[in-house]
Amino acid sequence: MFKRLLTAAFNATLAPVLALLLIFEEWGWEPLARLMTRLARLPLWAHMEAWIARLPPYAALVVFAVPMLLLFPIKLLALYAISQGHALLGLLVVLAAKVLGTAGVARLFTLTQPALMRLAWFARLYARWKPWKDNLMQRFRATAAWRAVASMVHTVRAHARQRLHALRHWLGR
Repeated sequence: MFKRLLTAAFNATLAPVLALLLIFEEWGWEPLARLMTRLARLPLWAHMEAWIARLPPYAALVVFAVPMLLLFPIKLLALYAISQGHALLGLLVVLAAKVLGTAGVARLFTLTQPALMRLAWFARLYARWKPWKDNLMQRFRATAAWRAVASMVHTVRAHARQRLHALRHWLGR
């Protein structure tokens, strides 16, 4: 009884907030990871990524966690700026930290995932997290709001691709 009540309270309060965060991760993870992959064309960057990919499990865990830990104080400073009446600055800092953090964490997870999965506790937590997250996202994608926003995003992307194609044609490329 208590467990059902607690689950219902979570689903009513925290699940929507978590879903919004996951939506950002969902829409940002792949494109930002691809962008970070392009950096691997640079020799020094490629060397650093190869080194990260060879790390043992606990070292990989540290490398994976560091960006998240480093961004936390920046987000706190942004909240402080908001509390001091600098709402736009604070919001821009939070958004920049979120985008950069997502890009870095996405790439680092790709590089460290094989090592991290050798940690039994991490593999067990990930095996629980992934289906739960996928289920939450599936429920959210089934909503009319999600479909409307996804349609709008698709239209904007298609329009941007058309404009880019026209610009390239005009430039003679």
